[in-house]
This record gives sequence, structure tokens and C-alpha cells, in this order.
Amino acid sequence: MINDFFNLIFPKLCYACNNTLLKKEDIICIACQVGLPKTNFHRDKENPVNKVFWGRVEIEMATSFYLFSKKSRVQRLLHHLKYKGVKEVGFVVGKLFGYELKESIYFKNIDFIVPVPLHENKLKKRGYNQSEWIAIGLAEAMNVPININSLYRKQDSQTQTKKSRYKRWENVGDIFWVSDNELNGKRVLLVDDVVTTGATIEACAQVLLQQNCKILVATIAYA
Repeated sequence: MINDFFNLIFPKLCYACNNTLLKKEDIICIACQVGLPKTNFHRDKENPVNKVFWGRVEIEMATSFYLFSKKSRVQRLLHHLKYKGVKEVGFVVGKLFGYELKESIYFKNIDFIVPVPLHENKLKKRGYNQSEWIAIGLAEAMNVPININSLYRKQDSQTQTKKSRYKRWENVGDIFWVSDNELNGKRVLLVDDVVTTGATIEACAQVLLQQNCKILVATIAYA
């Protein structure tokens, strides 16, 4: 009764559409869970995200959950996740995504889920790694362990938001490293929030390939 009273005064809102959540809804309303623009790229080997990496880096399969557009519900979700401290968005969306990936023939037999790491300076400033929270949701749905220690970012980089394709690649070209042999020869699902030019994921994949990893990629959105 107390919770119901507070919800009347301070209603919980969907982080995608900003409508009031119903009693059993959390973070994202059912209407948005059903209605957000899913790509279904995980069913198609020749999807646009996979093609981003063709001829650049050896990735077995890449996909994104949603299509990104400006001023959309997907952008609002990602904004809350990345800049407003609502890390639970990553977990909830990751879990929804994970249930779909689990049914795909291309995302079987994964040994580890590996989120794209943040540099410790940015981690301290933000308080959490948004890709790690996506990975936690994926891991719960797919029943696959997470590795957050082996791949790390050895130097900080500037934000990628307004950079050209070449500048994005130049910005992250040599900033990742692998600290141990736990991923050696493993089938790895590399996770990030958004893929645009693919520069960050390519840089991560290059160092994972040196560990003889088989690499798959999953991001929440494709811009």
C-alpha cells in the first residue's frame, strides 16, 4: 500500500517512452519491449552490422538488437544508460537481447561474454561500465560466464560521438590489451552499447585474435 501511494505521487516511468509503468513493469514498459525497432540481424549472416567488419577484421558474426535513430525511444534508452546513471537499463535490455540470441544458430557454444572495457579514469567518472551491465543481462539469459578482467583499455581516449570514420579508428587503434591467457582459444561474444563505424570493436577484436579467439559481436544498437 505504501509503494502504491508513492507511485501515485512519484510514478515510475518507462526509460524509453516516458509513460507510466504498470505495476509489474520495470525499466521498460511492455509496449516498448514489443514495439522498439528490432533488427533481427542475429538471424541473417549478411546483415549490415556483420558487413561493417568484412575485410577489416575476422569476426564470425555480428549483430545489434535495435536500430538507432535520433530523438527515438532507443536513443532515450541509451542516453539513460550511458549518461544518466541508469545502469539497470543495460541489464534489462541485455536480458531481452540474450533470450533472442540464445535461439540463433550463430550464437551457440560461447565460452565467455566480454564487455568492451572502459579506461579506469572514465570508469571512476561514470561509476560503472555500461557495456558490462549489458553483458550481465546477456549472461543471465544465455547462461554464459562473463570475463571482465582479461581485456582492458590501457589508455584513455576521447569521446567518439562526433568523429569521422578515420578519426574513430585513429582514436582507438592501439589502446586495448589482454592481460592473461584465460581467453586463449575461446569463443568470445564481444559486447558494446552502439556500433557505428565499428572502430572500437575492431580494435578489441584485433588483440583478441592474437589470443586465437573466435569472435562474435553483439551491441544494443546499430547507428
